[in-house]
Amino acid sequence: MMEFKAVLHLSFIFLIFHLAIVFASSIQQQREEELEALLQWKFSLQNKSQALLPSWKLLPLPNPSPCNWEGITCNNAQIVNHIILKNIGLIGTLEHFNFSSFPNLLTLDLHGNRLFGTIPPSIGKLPELIKLNLSNNGFEGGIPKEVGELVKLISLSFSQNLLSGSIPSTIRNLRSLSALNLGSNHLSGSIPSELGELTFLVELRLHLNNLTGSIPPSLGDLSGLEVLSLYGNQLSGVLPKEINKLTNLTHFFLSNNTISGSIPQTLCHGGLLQCFCASNNNFSGSIPKGLKNCTSLTRLRLDRNKFHGNISKDFGIYPSLDYIDLSYNDFYGEVSPKWAKCRLLKSLKISNNQIGGEIPAELGESSLLHVLDLSSNNLSGKIPKEVGNLKSLINLNLSSNKLSGYMPLEIGTLPDLSYIGLADNNLSGSIPKQIGDLSKLLYLNLRSNSFEGNIPFEFGNLANLQLLLDLSHNTLSGAIPPQLANLAKLEVLNLSHNHLSSSIPLAFDQMESLRLVDFSYNNLEGPIPESKAFQEASAESFENNKALCGNHPSLKNCPVHVKDKKPVISSLALILIPSFAVLVIALWISIGVVCALKSSERRKKVKVRDLHNGDLFSIWSYDGKLVYGDIREATEGFDDKYCIGVGGHGSVYKAKLSTGQVVAVKKLHSVHHSKLEDQRASESEISALTKIRHRNIVKLYGFCFHARQSLLVYEYLERGNLANMLSSEELAIELNWMRRINVVKGVANALNYMHHDCAPPIIHRDVSSNNILLDSNYEARISDFGTARLVNISSTTWTATAGTYGYIAPELAYTMKVTPKCDVYSFGVVTLETIMGHHPGELIYALSTTLSSSSLSTRGSEPSNAESLQLKDIIDKRLPSPTAQVAEEILTMARLALACINVNPQFRPTMKNVAQDLSTPRRVLLDLFSSITLGRLVNLDDIQEGKSLSDSM
Repeated sequence: MMEFKAVLHLSFIFLIFHLAIVFASSIQQQREEELEALLQWKFSLQNKSQALLPSWKLLPLPNPSPCNWEGITCNNAQIVNHIILKNIGLIGTLEHFNFSSFPNLLTLDLHGNRLFGTIPPSIGKLPELIKLNLSNNGFEGGIPKEVGELVKLISLSFSQNLLSGSIPSTIRNLRSLSALNLGSNHLSGSIPSELGELTFLVELRLHLNNLTGSIPPSLGDLSGLEVLSLYGNQLSGVLPKEINKLTNLTHFFLSNNTISGSIPQTLCHGGLLQCFCASNNNFSGSIPKGLKNCTSLTRLRLDRNKFHGNISKDFGIYPSLDYIDLSYNDFYGEVSPKWAKCRLLKSLKISNNQIGGEIPAELGESSLLHVLDLSSNNLSGKIPKEVGNLKSLINLNLSSNKLSGYMPLEIGTLPDLSYIGLADNNLSGSIPKQIGDLSKLLYLNLRSNSFEGNIPFEFGNLANLQLLLDLSHNTLSGAIPPQLANLAKLEVLNLSHNHLSSSIPLAFDQMESLRLVDFSYNNLEGPIPESKAFQEASAESFENNKALCGNHPSLKNCPVHVKDKKPVISSLALILIPSFAVLVIALWISIGVVCALKSSERRKKVKVRDLHNGDLFSIWSYDGKLVYGDIREATEGFDDKYCIGVGGHGSVYKAKLSTGQVVAVKKLHSVHHSKLEDQRASESEISALTKIRHRNIVKLYGFCFHARQSLLVYEYLERGNLANMLSSEELAIELNWMRRINVVKGVANALNYMHHDCAPPIIHRDVSSNNILLDSNYEARISDFGTARLVNISSTTWTATAGTYGYIAPELAYTMKVTPKCDVYSFGVVTLETIMGHHPGELIYALSTTLSSSSLSTRGSEPSNAESLQLKDIIDKRLPSPTAQVAEEILTMARLALACINVNPQFRPTMKNVAQDLSTPRRVLLDLFSSITLGRLVNLDDIQEGKSLSDSM
């Protein structure tokens, strides 16, 4: 018996030893399989991506292991359980990633790279996976239904890719899921009702897709949901009443859909709702009681809907409220003094409603208020002098109301005020001279009131006034103060429809930024200034005055005033002058006889050649042969040594003409010119440029359609294009921060003019650093309008894509719909290029989706590649660190650039918004500049409120 027990014991020991050997062999086999799978995937990546993984190599060890490789973490058994390779720029696919080789993998995080292709169905072969993050890459195709096999997943993110198709219903199997982010893709179809079965969900983000249909009632079963983000889709229908069950919601985003009906009455009855954004929908009805009593609110957007009700009664006191926009609805009632009790409020926007009554003096207690917009209502009474207590105010807009009385002197004491809109009211009295003390003022519109007296000469102190000075349609009198000539940055000046007298100060010639002027309907007389803005103004800009004159087609020439002198004429002169006159007359008759013998074509040539000493270009279309010969002679037959650039439609030459003038001549490629699309391109360029006049748009002097060659002739810009400046070490240093800032502002102003001031609007379609030229003063001009289109708003689809690779808006990759937002995207790329000193290149895709993702980031969400980058690390290191003033400008430029390259054109700002925001001063500390990441930068409005462009959620 003892022997049997001993044998049994030895057998058990042998079995354990055998199992240990088998287990060890299995572990070793698993390690080798993982090692081989990782190396196989590495070698499938592009070469420069393989270089990003230098530690991924076999070492001369008895048992090589990947556990010490970058991004790889192993458990105690040296089995891979975490693969985290985020934000390192990997380029390749997952086609050669053997998912089945990692049965113990808990985390796969590859977000913030440049991976592309489809997400393989084999991704479902990761049975232990808890976290899967493939966001911020370039994956396309559909979401594989096999994702539903990852039943242990807690976090799933495919956001910021190019995924299309519907959301697979198999996601219902992920019952442990806490966070699901599919935002910023091209997903279509409806929101699956099966998502309501994921009862552990805390965050559900489906924003910025093409989802349709209504919101399923089953989402009301997600009782633990804190973040629900559905903005930027095509959702319709009504909000289901089951939404009332979401008592834990803190962030609810519905903006930019077509949802209708009313908001559930018990919304926010959980008392936790902080952000509710439902702008740009078709909501109607009154404000629910739940929202009125929602004291946890920090941000509320209900603008651009059809809400109605008494605004005095429908809103409560919100102690944490920072931003509210109720504009473009049908609210009535009065502005409640209770808004002053929202002590943290920075933006109060209630424009375009039916609100009456007076502006309560209590609003003066809102010490943090940055933006007060009550425009386009029925407000009456006086503007309370307590407005002068709003020392943080940047934007004051009370236009289009029925306000009366005097303009408070106290407005002139607001140190940061940059925007004043009081137009279309019944204000009277004199304009306070204290307005001249507003050193940061950019925009002043007092039109259509009853202001009287003189224009304050103190307005000449408004050195930063840039966007507009409009005092038209008042009863102002007296002379125009010459001090206004100090407004060197001013672009639009309107003094029409007043009783102004005397003359227009000739010192206005110094106002080089002026592009639009209007002095009509006054009592002005004398010569107009000679500057470009006056010479190119419309005839209507000077009509109905006393006696204006000068060099303008609509005006008479000014009389020549000769000082009285005693004529001293010698007897010799009395003899010679008549004799000389006889000779001149005889010579004149002889020339006339000779000219009469010439052909009509020859007579035309003589006429044109005589005009060479005048304005050559205005008569070029009369004689193409003559001009063609002049240019051929100037360029020695278009010799290559005169070529300064080659574009898609032609080559550009520098030509010094017989007049001494230097121009840039674009010679269309003759081999292509017979093609219809090239003919249309040249016609488009001429049509666009001959209709527009702006200091930041290259001037077209003339054109010549010759039988052998067609030419377009522009002003010559000495410093070439922006791309060449940035690519040269020496020139890039010359293009310092202030010059770069001015370049960006100039391009923004030009596009703003094209999109919003031209009728019809003009889309450039090829805004790039190659097409931005700089003059001797580093002033920017947009050039090359060969792809420009005069826009018919109702028809913006074209059959061919135009533009420069790297600057084309992403939507043009899958649609031919051309809108002004295409130019906005290109502008964003150019702005980043100007800040960085080179094209964003590999970062452009990550940056293009930062706005939408970062603005919604909450606790527990991983920062994207772009979010993690610090602004100070991407700016051009060839230039010295920016000063405090320059840092303000760079922050604003970078923030706007991110907004402009949003993958969804619906959420890009307009160029009017951009131009105005670039001119809005911001108080930024250098320590903020040195530490801010791009993720925080897109929410700079929440850090330091100005005019918000990122509040389109």
